[in-house]
Amino acid sequence: MVRAGLTPERLTRAGAEMADEVGFDQVTVSALARRFDVKVASLYSHVRNSHDLRTRIALLALEELADRGSAALAGRSGKDALTALADVYRDYAHEHPGRYAAAQFRLTPEAAAASAGARHSQMTRAILRGYDLAEPDQTHAVRLLGSVFHGYVSLEQAGGFSHSAPTSQESWSRVLDALDALLRSWPLAEAAVGADTAQGATAVTNRRNAG
Repeated sequence: MVRAGLTPERLTRAGAEMADEVGFDQVTVSALARRFDVKVASLYSHVRNSHDLRTRIALLALEELADRGSAALAGRSGKDALTALADVYRDYAHEHPGRYAAAQFRLTPEAAAASAGARHSQMTRAILRGYDLAEPDQTHAVRLLGSVFHGYVSLEQAGGFSHSAPTSQESWSRVLDALDALLRSWPLAEAAVGADTAQGATAVTNRRNAG
């Protein structure tokens, strides 16, 4: 690679490509310097250290995922939207495993606030509008979907579903069916409280009648 024209943006993209090739944890300023055949010190005018480089890659990955998600959700609602967004995360992980890992990188509060992370939450909430969930249940559901999407993809990437039938794709489809059914019949906390109150009142009445 040529040495001229190094910029933070170019280094970030090169780091993202390296992450996909060798793993996000292996991306360092030293490794990137070797790729560009330059001295490590020459990169410090563009990135502060390896943590800064990884943060930049994480921000890039979050932005790319958010752009894909927004495009996939356009004109969709309900289960179609749920499936579309879930597939965006899974497909991105398959295509860019290192960048996907970078998207899970823990950011400082300042970096997180300036990232595309908020767009991911907004996309999930946009899906949930089709299921008519009010707060705080909507936040519970956002956390559930994130846990299922990323948990499944992480296990799949680790080879957890590679050695038995049915196929991972079949299970993925059934998981999304189950999430859709759950969201349509979400157990409302207020209803549960109301039922408990009614049962309590009935029990008190029965005790009085018995006495």
